[in-house]
Amino acid sequence: MPLFHYYLLLSGALFTIGVVGVLTRRNALVVLMSIELMLNAVNLLFVTFSKYLGIVDGQVIVFFVMVVAAAEVAVGLGIVVSRFRLTGTVDADKASLMKW
Repeated sequence: MPLFHYYLLLSGALFTIGVVGVLTRRNALVVLMSIELMLNAVNLLFVTFSKYLGIVDGQVIVFFVMVVAAAEVAVGLGIVVSRFRLTGTVDADKASLMKW
């Protein structure tokens, strides 16, 4: 099996772990980390295909995905911290349409 396939398997495993984390965990911080894990799995795929095809388009897309992910973390963490200050919990199930 070529090295290319190992990167695909690793990316698929990381994405699967991220999906399981989002669907099964209730802690909002763990859900945010799982989303980041899924984004990084997709970034690995972009870089792998970029290297395999010999073009840099995938690497440019990864740069923009990382910028959007950083913004997402900043906004999401701000919401989680403010919610924790108001309610004392970060349980995602207890948030009902952002009514605190």
